Amino acid sequence: MKQLQQLDGLEIAFAGMVFYKKSLRYVGDKILKEELSDADLDIKKVGIFVNAEFDEIMETVEDYGLDVVQLHGDETPHLCELVSNEIETIKTFRVDDKSDTLIDYMLKDYDEVCDYYLFDTAQKNGSNGNGKKFNWKEIAESKIEKPFFLSGGIGPEDALLVKKFRHPDYYGVDINHLFEKEPGIIDMAMLLQFMHSLK
Repeated sequence: MKQLQQLDGLEIAFAGMVFYKKSLRYVGDKILKEELSDADLDIKKVGIFVNAEFDEIMETVEDYGLDVVQLHGDETPHLCELVSNEIETIKTFRVDDKSDTLIDYMLKDYDEVCDYYLFDTAQKNGSNGNGKKFNWKEIAESKIEKPFFLSGGIGPEDALLVKKFRHPDYYGVDINHLFEKEPGIIDMAMLLQFMHSLK
């Protein structure tokens, strides 16, 4: 909770919390439901789920007072629609530089069923979190017409690269484990330095 309060004080817009039990960053056993649901914060509390069922997602949303859901797995457009009818929804897409699949084609069935996109780097095993950046050029040249986040391997030294990125619907950057002291614990000094470098 202390980290959430610190991020709220820095006027960060979103704070992601992982509700995927196989993750080192799983928060379900670290934050009390009542503590989070009753917290007086301006920051949007984002619950991150990987291939979870609709009922599990919505139960967690209610229990923890979440503001946004991030679907970080292989969720279908139908599931995205069900969730986004209830709460703001971010759908993650894994971008593989070696794939021939175009970004616009990848998104075509999701355009009406979520509120934001997030683009992360694909790993060989299809999961996320390898700390590497994908080539942002394809995103910059795409016809995306929905607010989106850039993710995947963005570290404290990448502020200039982020500042140079241009797309009319680019919304923000999603920082990752490269800003952590340990899994789930952000290095606030590193984050502050990154924020100042973005100005």
